[in-house]
Amino acid sequence: MAATRDRRTWNDVQLREAVAGNRSWRAVARSLGLKATSAGVIRTLKRHADRLGLDATHFTGQRRWSDGQLRAVVLGSSCWADVLAGLGVIDNGENRVRVKGHAVRLGLDYTHLKKLDRSATPAEVFDEPTRPESLRYAASAVAMAWFSLRGCAVALPVEPQEYDLLVTTAKGVQRVQVKSCASRNGHGRWNVGIGRRPYALDKSAGKMPYDPDSLDLFFVLLGDGSIYIIPSSVVAGRVAIDAETYSPYRVGDASSLMR
Repeated sequence: MAATRDRRTWNDVQLREAVAGNRSWRAVARSLGLKATSAGVIRTLKRHADRLGLDATHFTGQRRWSDGQLRAVVLGSSCWADVLAGLGVIDNGENRVRVKGHAVRLGLDYTHLKKLDRSATPAEVFDEPTRPESLRYAASAVAMAWFSLRGCAVALPVEPQEYDLLVTTAKGVQRVQVKSCASRNGHGRWNVGIGRRPYALDKSAGKMPYDPDSLDLFFVLLGDGSIYIIPSSVVAGRVAIDAETYSPYRVGDASSLMR
């Protein structure tokens, strides 16, 4: 009678086999010759599966893990990082929200999971070492932060210019060239290159000084974190300087970033 009322083209045995042999409700529908995109069909299949007490915890749908796996991993984990690792999922904000949302839909108790492992040391949270060779790429970001923290608006030039930054100060807009030096030379000095190569020549060409009328300031970041801001007029005509001889222009210390 139930089959007549529901006008089913499949029976309970076929449904048992379809649920056991597939990993999603749409796949079950297709295996029974039904329209897999119909919400009504899926609801009917779920209703009969519930009536028969069928286990669908192995279903993953578009996921790589099943409800059963999630239950087991949540039960055996102490934090969300462990849960995502146990499921073989990349630990990021989006995936945490998806997994947590699925746990909520399944009614899983995850109150034992710690939001943050406060016993972890900084090295356990992030242990990537400082790379001196990356200083040249980080210097502009440090310069932008340094000026911004002092209330100065910072802009990047739209087209290549002899300056790296435009900084609005109380004295007006300053054209800033950013330079860095990752390590001391063989004599133990911070020898900073402040020259440039002519744009028309290749990188093997010798460096030449910047035109002092094209720049206002040099922002210099050393490998020990020392920060210098030197007026271009002070170093006009030079292609390299010994930074420590310009100690009056040392304005800060970012050494904590270098540790």
